Amino acid sequence: MTESQPSGQPASDSTSQEALSEALNDERSKIDPQLIVVMIGTVLLICALAAYPLFDTAEHPAILAMLAALCLGTPVTWNTIRGMMGYESQDQHTEALVMLAFLGSFASARYLEAAAIALFMYFASLIVHRTATGARRTIESLMRVSPKRANRLKEDGSEEDTLATELNPGDRVMVRPGDQVPCDGRVLSGSSSLDEKYITGESHPVDKSTSDQVFAGSINLTGVLEIEVEKPLAESTLGRVQALILDAANHKTPVAQMLDRFSGYYMPVILCLAAIVLFFTQDMSQVISLLLIACPMEIIISGPLAAVASLSAAARLGVLIKNVTDIEVARNLTAIVFDKTGTLTTGNLAVTRLFPAPGTDPADLLSLAASLEQLSRHPVARAVVAISEKAQVELTDVEDFEEVAGRGVRGIYQGRKVMAGRESWIRESGVEVPEGLLDEIGSMSVLMLAEEGRCLGWIGLSDQTRVGADIALEELNELGIHQRIMVTGDRTGPAQQTAQALNLTGMVAEALPGDKLDIVRQLKERGHTVAVIGDGVNDGPALAAADISVAMGAAGSDVAINAASIALMNSQLNRLPFLVRLSRATSRVIRQNIVFVMLYILTMLILLGFGYVTPLIAAISHGVSSIVVIFNSARLIRQGEDLPLLEDLERTRSAQAATPTRRVQTMPVVGAGMAPSAG
Repeated sequence: MTESQPSGQPASDSTSQEALSEALNDERSKIDPQLIVVMIGTVLLICALAAYPLFDTAEHPAILAMLAALCLGTPVTWNTIRGMMGYESQDQHTEALVMLAFLGSFASARYLEAAAIALFMYFASLIVHRTATGARRTIESLMRVSPKRANRLKEDGSEEDTLATELNPGDRVMVRPGDQVPCDGRVLSGSSSLDEKYITGESHPVDKSTSDQVFAGSINLTGVLEIEVEKPLAESTLGRVQALILDAANHKTPVAQMLDRFSGYYMPVILCLAAIVLFFTQDMSQVISLLLIACPMEIIISGPLAAVASLSAAARLGVLIKNVTDIEVARNLTAIVFDKTGTLTTGNLAVTRLFPAPGTDPADLLSLAASLEQLSRHPVARAVVAISEKAQVELTDVEDFEEVAGRGVRGIYQGRKVMAGRESWIRESGVEVPEGLLDEIGSMSVLMLAEEGRCLGWIGLSDQTRVGADIALEELNELGIHQRIMVTGDRTGPAQQTAQALNLTGMVAEALPGDKLDIVRQLKERGHTVAVIGDGVNDGPALAAADISVAMGAAGSDVAINAASIALMNSQLNRLPFLVRLSRATSRVIRQNIVFVMLYILTMLILLGFGYVTPLIAAISHGVSSIVVIFNSARLIRQGEDLPLLEDLERTRSAQAATPTRRVQTMPVVGAGMAPSAG
């Protein structure tokens, strides 16, 4: 890790993991000793209540009641004082009102009342802390899946047991069935199925074989794998995910920040109101009841608890939300700009046609293309190199290699200037394309090649639409996101085919990287809230300009995780409508909580004015209202539980028959740099 970290990023992954563990352990250690004191106080309170009928005077029972109040009130007072001194993270305004109510009762010699208030308020606070800890259990469980041990292979082939944290890049490890993969790396030998749900949210095992990438924390289910370490554990995908989720959980949503500011003004107002009530009524029980009714605990906890529950639900499904602010922004989305290759399609391009120009040998065409593309990481380049390896074509080193973003590559091949890329770029470079050469392109994506100003032919490639993409985009439409636009550097033919199959509302074909940025800006100028969905590698400016940026298939890609505000660790497009629904559910729950609490306070104040509320009733009702808010917020953690089942059904459907292409009305095809349809 470098010394300078991006804003909002944790200093180190290992530190972040320790921070969460310490926070959870501190919470337990803080509550448990206090619980013992509270239990003693509860026993004393019961004894005091039982003692009153047994004595002619209240002196002896009052002593028991006073001791009970001291025991029960100590945790409340202690936590409040520590909060005011900055040692505790809870809201001191909430605790201060409770402490004042307790001290007021105790000072008035209302010991039974003071003990009962402290008891009910303590258990309300206990439920808050326990529920908040429970909402973090998905995050905590993610922290605990970090592998501890590894079987490292020595140079002589023997194995040694070592700590996973001691593995270095280049080490070889043996992973047997039931073992955790101890590092990010690649399979050197063997084949197996891995459970990657903690990293990608993928519910089904993923098959792995030689050269495949594997992630730390995955569980090996079947075969034996020999793996070469690529990253130390602290820099693995799992470590990055853990650190970023923890960082997000420690931030507050805009609504929560507003409520924090509100609570700063709220307490002085309530204290002034309490003083006025005491002045006019001279009734301390009225003042105590007012303090308990007006305690803003329910409002303060509603935002953070809902946010943590949402982050946990998202993390369970492989959706990494790096800033909780994006949870609120996502509910307002009205437009999404998609990349095509690797986003709406699988990105697994395959060469389906070699079409050399007259006078060009097919083997020479493939050799030139693969030699030139071997230095590029573009999906087209990978497909060309893969087919050349299968054909056992000999590759040649290329000098002065240059990759022109959004256009193609060029260099010196065997002393001659060569280039490979899109047709428009080849023509712009002064290369004349023979008549009839492109007649058989159809809907294929095309890589055109030229040498010394002469067209050598083209290579056709095909891609497949992602399984379930049509359903996911239809769900987005039903959610009110009516601007669904694809921006791609591909030819109009294959782009049009994909757009029609997915019922997109707009398309920009043969686009340059800057065109996507222009589209985003135009949409925002029209008042849209825009998300950009891509691979997080080639879409930097557009991702930065969008209100929300989402990187697909980010597992194993530090670039993708860093580039986008939200990273989908797998490539399931159904995570997009899930994200929107989660965002709207979170905002809805927070609003419900605020309205409920306001109505509760108003109702109780009216009843207090008519003399129907005692301090004990106020304490009990406060606890009940806190529980309502807590459970209403905590139910967010169950969002998306049905997605794995729906994915299973979709896999079954796809396995039985190919998904038919839906026939839709042809949309207007807009050229590169032009605006999408208004709406």
